[in-house]
Amino acid sequence: MSISPFEDRYKTEMNEIFEEENKLKKWIEVELALAKVHAELGNIPKDAVKKIESGAKKVKLERVKEIEEEIHHDLMAMVKALTEQSGDAGKYIHLGATSYDIEDTATALIFGDAISLIKTRLKDLKKTLKELALKHKKLVCIGRTHGQHATPTTYGMKFAIYFQETKRNLERLEQAEKRILVGKMSGATGTMATFEGNGKQIQEKVMKSLGLKPAEISNQVIQRDRHSEVIYVLASTAALLEKIAKEIRNLQRTEIGELGEAFGSKQVGSSTMPHKRNPHKSERVCSLARLVRANVLTALEDIPLEHERDLTNSANERAIFSESFICTDFMLKEMIKLLEGLNFSEANIKRNLRLTQGLIMAERLMIFLTNKKKFGRQEAHEIVRQIAQAAFEKNVHMKEMVKRSKIGLILRDNELDEIFNETTYIGEAERIVEESVK
Repeated sequence: MSISPFEDRYKTEMNEIFEEENKLKKWIEVELALAKVHAELGNIPKDAVKKIESGAKKVKLERVKEIEEEIHHDLMAMVKALTEQSGDAGKYIHLGATSYDIEDTATALIFGDAISLIKTRLKDLKKTLKELALKHKKLVCIGRTHGQHATPTTYGMKFAIYFQETKRNLERLEQAEKRILVGKMSGATGTMATFEGNGKQIQEKVMKSLGLKPAEISNQVIQRDRHSEVIYVLASTAALLEKIAKEIRNLQRTEIGELGEAFGSKQVGSSTMPHKRNPHKSERVCSLARLVRANVLTALEDIPLEHERDLTNSANERAIFSESFICTDFMLKEMIKLLEGLNFSEANIKRNLRLTQGLIMAERLMIFLTNKKKFGRQEAHEIVRQIAQAAFEKNVHMKEMVKRSKIGLILRDNELDEIFNETTYIGEAERIVEESVK
């Protein structure tokens, strides 16, 4: 029975990348790469490689766990299990290496696969957001600042902003990918002493065969600034997903009702209130985003290891690496589905646009008065502010209050109609959206 929700409820294809079987596979892959380079350089017999390769196919995770139970060292348990299956070639396994030559290099391989999957998800999210931005580039809605009605905008603008942020997160991930896809073969303190002058050559050849870059310098470990950068980018992505989810949640509020998550015919919103249609998918994204962000702090605290390293990073990395990737992958999949099924209530969008009875057009009126050169900008602002306050207090449409004011005499009816037409005050929104999602 699973304990972690990432083993079932939030499980994705990412789980396979971080499962123990795959970690063991990557460890052995690095050991084989090292053995092949040793054979190429004449440090071990060439036929030893075939025996180690054959032995690698027979290593079982269960046996590795049995050995670890006895010796309390997971990497050395793998070495012993591989040695058992490799006959007389077993004595050449792990030659000149320290544990984290294998572990950190294997971690880079795992991160490479995990990042590749996240990149695919981000590209899918970009595609979905682009489609929504273009589809709704003319759907005028009320913009809100400080939780208050501001001026009109469009739903296309919202989705285009998310598109651009997704694009930047993808760029950040690709940049971090270059810095995390490195490995090491440098020994206990990074001096390569065990390779007796061939360390640089061995490290370069091993990393080339694995598709990694060699670390320029290391001690016993690859420095954790690389890993923390990746976790940060995942957290940044999670924060964007929460940003989108919070907007959906707020716009689904009963009093607003502009958007809504898809709701199945048999879906249950509440165990006691049959009428409820809760935005639970968005809420789940917001909840999980907090977990990924919290892991950034742990990853940062793993950077200042003592001297040439200590073991304070090891235990938490078993959790935060897999957790952060699986969690982010789940949220990305969830958000893509959520956005694809999003419901729009154009009636409520229009209702909310007109809810303040013309007050949201105060800015447009101020600009119009200034451009007519009847008033300076500050004077126009004060005149319109007083009219808006009076309209609010008397609960009448602002256009009517303008007609009763001193500026009503200088404004024609057709001018007032245009000034208070909310749907025509979106500036260059359509062009901005189109150019933003190119």
